[in-house]
Formats: sequence, C-alpha cells, structure tokens
Amino acid sequence: MASTEDSRVVNIGTRRSQLAIAQVDMIVKHLQTFAPGPEYKSQVVSTMADENQVKSFQEFNAKSIWTEELEKLLMEKKLDVIVHCLKDVPTTLPESCILGVICEREDPRDVMVMKENAQYKSLQSLPSGSIVGTSSVRRKAQIMRHYPHLICEDVRGNLNTRLRKLDAEESPYACLILAAAGLKRIDLGYRITQYLGPEDGMLYAPGQGALALEVREGDEQTLQLLSSLSHKTTTLACSAEKSLLKTLEGGCSAPVGVHTDWEGDLLTLHSTVTSLDGKQMVEMSRKQVVTTTTEADALGKDLADSMISEGANTILEEIRAGLR
Repeated sequence: MASTEDSRVVNIGTRRSQLAIAQVDMIVKHLQTFAPGPEYKSQVVSTMADENQVKSFQEFNAKSIWTEELEKLLMEKKLDVIVHCLKDVPTTLPESCILGVICEREDPRDVMVMKENAQYKSLQSLPSGSIVGTSSVRRKAQIMRHYPHLICEDVRGNLNTRLRKLDAEESPYACLILAAAGLKRIDLGYRITQYLGPEDGMLYAPGQGALALEVREGDEQTLQLLSSLSHKTTTLACSAEKSLLKTLEGGCSAPVGVHTDWEGDLLTLHSTVTSLDGKQMVEMSRKQVVTTTTEADALGKDLADSMISEGANTILEEIRAGLR
C-alpha cells in the first residue's frame, strides 16, 4: 500500500450474491463520504455455500461456510476489510482476524413472503399441508414447534432465485420465510406479507440484520477509516446475542433464536433453542443494564448458562450427533 492516505487502496471483500454486493456498495458509499481520501475497491469472492446451491445448510456441517475463503484473502493481505451479514459470522474467528465494526442494524425480524395476490396473508392462516420454503434449521425448528401442520422444504439460491421459485406457476411453495433486512436492502420490501416475531413463535438469528466488518488484528489504520460506521446499541445487542450463541456452542446454522429490546440502557435478551422436530424447546429471558460490550457479553453468557441448565445443550448435542 502507498504511504499516504490519499493514495491508499482499501480492498473490501464480500460474497457473490446480489444482496452481498448491494451491502458492500452501501459501505463503500458511506466511506467515500465520511472517510474520503483512499480509493475503495470491492472484490467479490465465491464461498463454499455460494458454490453449492444443492446441499442444505445443515448438511455442510461447517461453521464458516460463508467466511473461510474471504478470511484467507484477508490474512494474505489481498483484502483489507470483509463485509459480512453478522448472523453468518462464526462465534470464533481466526487468530489474526477481528470484527472491527458492527454497523447500524436493519430490521432483524424474519418475514413471510407469499405469492403475489395469494389468498392467505399469515402463517397462522395457511391450511394444513402447506409447504413453507426455508433452508434455515432455526426457522424449520420453530415452524415445527408452533405450526406442526405445515411442511418445511429447502429452497436455496439468492433472494431473487428463491422468489422466482415461489412465484413459478407449478411452485410447490405456499410461502417463503426470509430475513426482512435482505429484502429491504435490495428494494424488495414490498414483497413482505407478514412480519414475524415472538408473538408468532419466530425469533431471529443472533446478529441478524446487522452488517459486520472484519479486519486484520492490529490494522489500526483501517479501523480508524471504518469508525464512523460503528453503531453502539447495535453492537451491544449483537454482542449479547453472539455471546449467548458462543456459550451454547451453536454455529450460525443452529436452531437458536433471539429477540432483543431496549428500554433506555436496559437490554432484554430473549432466546429459544428448539429441537428439529419442534417437540422440545428451552425458552428464557434475561434483562440488565448494558453500556459496554463486557456487560453485553456477560448478559449473553448468563442467559446461555441458565438455558444449558434447563437442557438446551442436550437439544443441540443431539442435533450435532445426528450430523456426524
């Protein structure tokens, strides 16, 4: 890299999907405004999960299916920053990598998307035997728990591909369950039929809706450039959620759901761990004043420890055993 900031090139990596590219474009646009000087270049990289659009996420049996190839380039100094969806980032990073910044969160909720002009407008109204398209283990488990009359089937591909599969004339799917954030970031929010929350039995993934910027440990120059993207309450809430996930030893595809709420500095963390058939579930909440990441991490760990004492680890271990 050149010695002066004005001639520096900052290489920013992301996955090969429309959503990932839209997200890195958002980051580059922000940096060009709030940290002008360097040239910001985006690089698109295919990851393990991008390359294989047939296997279900559960079959991969890997915690870094979205990140490994990008992190290799970061460590080789071919990239300076990686833009991730935080929910896809493993709870343990390579030794030389850190999450430098967590950006302001988009709506973290899951949503139901129906065919356009569909008769039904909610999960609750779908008739028995309706097929719900989702490749998420967490979403499947929660649907089996609260809507056992419905059938879940995998649907892979980027957002536009999945929507085309839903809308096809001979499509088997009655609806899809997706993340609100992804749809909104590529201007497809109009397709949302129903927002889903704890009242519907649907909790989102730890970190869902937030973008995380991964950098090399010790790269203070890049961290300074990214500092204007940091968002405190998002960072604290997501730190609590990811601390809970790490303590449970669940990967990004584990059936762990969360929901966080703020009242001033008081953070409520609500979580569920659900068996794949929906027949077992551990559900608990904790709240405490959180003003630092240390306090956020402690809240997540405390709730996870309580859930483990109620059998959450037994559910997760049975799932892991089934994948071996």
